[in-house]
Amino acid sequence: MSPFLNRIKPWVSVICTSYNHAAYVDEALRSVVEQDYPNVELIVIDNASTDQTADRIDRFVQQHPAVQFLRNPTNVGLNRAFNQGLAIASGRYVIDLAADDVLMPGRISKQVEQFERLSGPYAVVFSNAAYIDEHSRQTGLHYPVTTTGQACVRVPSGNVFRNVLASYFICTPTMMMRRDVLNELGGYDETLAYEDFDFWVRSSRLYHYAYLDEVLTLKRRLPNSLSAQVVLPDNQLLHSTLTVCQKAFDRCATPDEHQALAGRVRQFIRKAFYAEQFSLALQFGQLLHAIERPGLLTSLILGLSRLQPPVNGLYRQYLKWSQPRQALSPTMEPV
Repeated sequence: MSPFLNRIKPWVSVICTSYNHAAYVDEALRSVVEQDYPNVELIVIDNASTDQTADRIDRFVQQHPAVQFLRNPTNVGLNRAFNQGLAIASGRYVIDLAADDVLMPGRISKQVEQFERLSGPYAVVFSNAAYIDEHSRQTGLHYPVTTTGQACVRVPSGNVFRNVLASYFICTPTMMMRRDVLNELGGYDETLAYEDFDFWVRSSRLYHYAYLDEVLTLKRRLPNSLSAQVVLPDNQLLHSTLTVCQKAFDRCATPDEHQALAGRVRQFIRKAFYAEQFSLALQFGQLLHAIERPGLLTSLILGLSRLQPPVNGLYRQYLKWSQPRQALSPTMEPV
């Protein structure tokens, strides 16, 4: 593309990371190459899958030689794998696609059009999503919608820093991000076990987000997904979350931002307690003390953390009983 045409139709880099996604990777990759937008580069990184994922990607690349495929000999983690793709990406905009998720037709065109209409410091355009299971059957929506397809709830846009501290409201795979912002931030933090909360905290302090009110992505939810691991006693997700909350504390500038973070920290005190990561719960408690005096319930949980009761088994049984009865909500906290 000439520079002139590239300004009219800027390139979009889709960075697809895979690990043991043999059952889903074909559908994910096809959803990219079948987009109606002309200027898309697809970069795939396999993180040392132990199933047939890499072989399936190889066959796909034979049919689509423009696809760039990086095959890691060892699993370097999600964030580093994404950064490998970012290092060779050339698009103005970037989509981070897991190899079990699916782009809806027209998604890239619509998000690029939204980005090109925006004025001001916007770094992200995100949208609604439908959840699917291992058989690609729809199980729900991230935001409930009206009969005409619009979200029934108010979705934050613009300056969303306080919002990302307060609750999980962005469905991560729906994001289209500016590559220059990702580069400015140094990509994803490779010391962390997951990427989204940290990226939201660091980017939304400096830039704005825009919501596009359509279902443009199918997000697959599996029993062994990363978000399901947060209840396990040996998971590293909560350690990463403490690091991100400490980063957020350093970036808070107003009382309402501090209060939003305090609410989030109280949630993670409970999560660490139920995961029997009692030392971590107390570290979250120290951060909470720097913001506010803990209430009675939080103080009780912190006190019980010092006694280290065996609560994880009972908690996991409770989750098995309660989750089928809970409706999906845009304020659900996956980590």
